[in-house]
Amino acid sequence: MTIPFLPTSPSGAADRRRAMAAVALAPSPFLKSRYADLVDAAPSALPVRGPEVGLVMLRGRAGGGGAAFNLGEASVCRATVRLETGEVGHAMILGRDAEKARIAAHLDALWQVDAWRERIEAEVVAPALAADAQALRERAEETAATRVDFFTVARGED
Repeated sequence: MTIPFLPTSPSGAADRRRAMAAVALAPSPFLKSRYADLVDAAPSALPVRGPEVGLVMLRGRAGGGGAAFNLGEASVCRATVRLETGEVGHAMILGRDAEKARIAAHLDALWQVDAWRERIEAEVVAPALAADAQALRERAEETAATRVDFFTVARGED
């Protein structure tokens, strides 16, 4: 299945997906501070859609291979913007933060401009990915500290 707004090259699509995943998962204060440093020099973005808050249905599978079932709903916010140069940026984030969705859509549109891609990668995407990796390491360390090792003592009757 091809997502129509992604670049046609497979590597470009994967890079854009990776960048937008980092932006969507970044904490709102982090993203807003990074965006504030970029926005003055960036081309302005005109809203095409939203930001709009809505719901998506979360689906699950029993045992990983069973029939799909509706698990529940989650709030999401989506936005679409268009740069003056024609690039269209899309964003959908978990939660109700309309400002974060608008910023993410603008960053997506800017990422598509060759002159801005490296700057977005260096100033937003790479630090967001590094912060996420650090949070995962800290969570793994906290979990490892609570690990209990069980062992069995052989009784010698065998």
